[in-house]
Amino acid sequence: MIILEYIPPQKARKTLMLVGKGVTYDTGGADIKAGGVMAGMSRDKCGAAAVAGFMALVAQRAPADVHVVAAMCMVRNSVGEECYVSDEVITSRAGVRVRVGNTDAEGRMAMADALCRMKELAVKEKYADPHLYTIATLTGHAFLTVGEGYTIVMDNGPAKAAGHGLRLKETGEEVGEPFEISTLRPEDFRFHTGKVKGEDVLQANNLPSSRTPRGHQGPAAFMILSTGLDKHGTKSDFPLKYSHLDIAGSAGEYPEMPTGAPVLALAKLHLNL
Repeated sequence: MIILEYIPPQKARKTLMLVGKGVTYDTGGADIKAGGVMAGMSRDKCGAAAVAGFMALVAQRAPADVHVVAAMCMVRNSVGEECYVSDEVITSRAGVRVRVGNTDAEGRMAMADALCRMKELAVKEKYADPHLYTIATLTGHAFLTVGEGYTIVMDNGPAKAAGHGLRLKETGEEVGEPFEISTLRPEDFRFHTGKVKGEDVLQANNLPSSRTPRGHQGPAAFMILSTGLDKHGTKSDFPLKYSHLDIAGSAGEYPEMPTGAPVLALAKLHLNL
């Protein structure tokens, strides 16, 4: 886990809290990617790379009143005698019992505890106007839904109420990083609610996201449920804005050069560039 923080010279008016998926290589784990679909999985770290790029830009531009905390979740999803398997129950940092459904849904597992830590810091430290993000090449479903070149943004209730998704989409148009907006629905949360005794949350079904209805929305719901962010919705005593950015379609297809999305759009929106 690589943690970076930028503290502005003036009193912060907003706080960005970024979590990036840094899967250096994704074999699929015990649910191994078969049939030639493993090629290119060295790109599964582009979420963490985007977070690193954003922090480099923050260091360069030194915004006067924006506080930024970043976590890059670096891991290799390998297959071997010590890899975890489907049906294992793993307790998250938030105390939520998560049953594994598919080890190839590893990105959400890698980011969940870091996202939970961001939630804890936002509440405990009472950061100024915090906005939590996860950024990940998370699902093949996202790529199939919007196609190459597009990032999908999914907001929780407080972020949606602030008009974040539309603002990010409009900003992306200005800098050449197009976004599409997806909406989280009650069925996304029901899908990931625990099904049997001993579990609170189901990590994934045992199908690829590309063969699962609402296969890119569900993971965002999972991260909300597994981290306790569901306790910080619009009607809570401490609402927290949270947005999940699936960059599977926009990060760049191997062997072409990575695009760096969505660094420019986030910088334009939040750093007044």
